[in-house]
Amino acid sequence: MSGLNLAGVTVRYDDLVAVSDVSLDLPAGDVLAVLGPSGCGKSTLLRAVAGLEPLAAGTVAYDGADLAGVPTHRRGFALMFQDGQLFGHLSVARNVGYALRLRRTPRAETATRVDELLELVGLGGYAERLPATLSGGERQRVALARALAVEPRMILLDEPLSALDATLRARLAGDLRDILSKAGTTALMVTHDHDEAFAVADRIAVMRAGRLIQDGEIGDVWQHPTDADTAYFLGYATVLTGDPADRMAVAAGLPAGQDVALRRSALVVDGAGPVAGVVLSASVTPEQLRLLVDVPGLGTQHAVAMLGSHVAPGDRVHLRIDRSRTAAVPRGAPAPPLP
Repeated sequence: MSGLNLAGVTVRYDDLVAVSDVSLDLPAGDVLAVLGPSGCGKSTLLRAVAGLEPLAAGTVAYDGADLAGVPTHRRGFALMFQDGQLFGHLSVARNVGYALRLRRTPRAETATRVDELLELVGLGGYAERLPATLSGGERQRVALARALAVEPRMILLDEPLSALDATLRARLAGDLRDILSKAGTTALMVTHDHDEAFAVADRIAVMRAGRLIQDGEIGDVWQHPTDADTAYFLGYATVLTGDPADRMAVAAGLPAGQDVALRRSALVVDGAGPVAGVVLSASVTPEQLRLLVDVPGLGTQHAVAMLGSHVAPGDRVHLRIDRSRTAAVPRGAPAPPLP
């Protein structure tokens, strides 16, 4: 099957264009994360795919068939929202089996399917629990199991982990990836969290102001942001331009003539490193020592050192460059000042 195809999708609310001319493909069996800040149109795009928002222009197709005029409940898609929307008065098992009962699936078959799904999402033995007795992460697992119960050809996930605390969100993101992979389900997820997108998806699409800015495989987008704004949104801390970028490119062995994006941890204190500067400030985190370093020709840059390193403001340090924490960006976009 060819999966999902969007061609020129546009959604309007009177004079407001919420989604503008979005075209992208999602192969069957893959997971795509649509990434962007609040208000960029990503949730509206998901709702348009679901059939909950009318298109002003363009087409939504699955497996080569145009879905124009096909109502939401006949598209073969399942939806999962950030709050899970479980039925509080029903047990976990009855929540998961709800759609199967609506389809008049035989009781024994429903029970077997529910047990399989609860094992898949790591909730074996939870069948008789009520949602109120579960943690936030457990409720989201139940919601995912319910969405998978009818074996949808695609699942649509709207900020599925955003209501959870950071530690639980990180752990459940990895579990979500494993669950979707084992189920073999095509998935379209929208999120504002780039770490979550990288943990769950095969591909990402970056949206800004209603438009698709860039899409592709995770590694390609990560290593080659299309512009400085995209690099910042993906978590890069600095984008060097002009002569500083050329100097950094030489030191890092990157292609010349492009801007250079750096993560906060791209520069690492190392006595043999090719870049030198003077430490302006140092702060301790649970994982590393974070520095601001004045580097001649490059200006003030973020850097890191190992915990326990005896580095203090005023010290001269050498820095090596972690290539995996850098990216080449098409030249031309200015970098905002460091916070």
